[in-house]
Amino acid sequence: MENYEVIIVGAGSMGMAAGYYLAKQGVRTLLLDAYDPPHTMGSHHGDTRIIRHAYGEGKEYVPFALRAQQLWLALEEASGKKLFEQTGVLSAGREDCRFLKELRESAETYSLPLTVMKAEEVHTRWPGILLPNDYYACLEPTSGVLYAEECIRAYRELAIAAGATLLTHTPVTGLLPDGDGVIVHTGAQAYRADKVLLSAGAWNPSLITSLGLNLPLVPTRKTVAWFGADEKLYGAEHFPAFIFNLEDSMYYGFPSIGQAGVKIGRHDGGLAIDPDRLERTFGAFLSDEGDVRCFLETYMPQAAGPLRQGRVCIYTMTPDEHFVIDRHPEHAQIVIAAGFSGHGFKFSSAVGEAASELLTTGTSTHDLSVFSLGRF
Repeated sequence: MENYEVIIVGAGSMGMAAGYYLAKQGVRTLLLDAYDPPHTMGSHHGDTRIIRHAYGEGKEYVPFALRAQQLWLALEEASGKKLFEQTGVLSAGREDCRFLKELRESAETYSLPLTVMKAEEVHTRWPGILLPNDYYACLEPTSGVLYAEECIRAYRELAIAAGATLLTHTPVTGLLPDGDGVIVHTGAQAYRADKVLLSAGAWNPSLITSLGLNLPLVPTRKTVAWFGADEKLYGAEHFPAFIFNLEDSMYYGFPSIGQAGVKIGRHDGGLAIDPDRLERTFGAFLSDEGDVRCFLETYMPQAAGPLRQGRVCIYTMTPDEHFVIDRHPEHAQIVIAAGFSGHGFKFSSAVGEAASELLTTGTSTHDLSVFSLGRF
């Protein structure tokens, strides 16, 4: 049985980042993934993710987001890959929108650049957007878009170069705490580690349950789609990424990057699923295209062109939509990174750093109190 200082179960966005920071410190690290990251089976595919600093989900996220941005820029420099596009992010909603209120307060608390705009000002600057008169918007100019799959490739290449071992197409079948360590089973093979990071996304719940914890994690089917759009209105050179908080739903999207079309997804809703039995065909449900097309026809009509492509992915939700980043209460040698609830990718650089700290020192320089599993 091979021995490692750390085994990472799930080498997607969080796991691959942690693997890099551990290997960079000289920690003997094994990363295991059931597929070959970056891949299309989990939560990190679809080309792009929004990164924001002012945060409508809670002011406590802001320092984490700012550190994540620093780490993405450092990764961009270390890898030589283009990972971040500063498109700005426009968040829109009604005058009484709680999300926008929290976003504005977080920007004020941390002195972040933010431009508050009335509906008429939005129409003037971006003629492709139609807002109701009782809506307004906040533009965060320093935020933008991460190239998600390129980010994972960069971490993968640098982690391996630093000495990490990556085994792809190697699903983990069992975890057995063994004294101060953990035995990790992968079918016919077994490995032992002093510490383990569980970062297997939608496959975390079954692994966590096998360790005696019953966390309320719900893997959820989600879709995104790209539509043909007027490039003069929606091209990435002049159109921001966006978030719209409607009365009964929430949508997010991206400008047309490389003339690929406007990418759009619905953040709320979705169908609870077993990740091994997920219906991965886009269009299997009328809402796959119907919801996002209806949004575009209403608020960005010149972006509601022909469907270019659609993808199916997974959110893993917690009841409060905050993450879980914590040590197992009975087996402190196991760190859990789970439940990123559809807004975690932007933080994965900082999550990887925080997880590597928990694994090596038992504490983190980040304030992880809001992510404690004790709240459940």
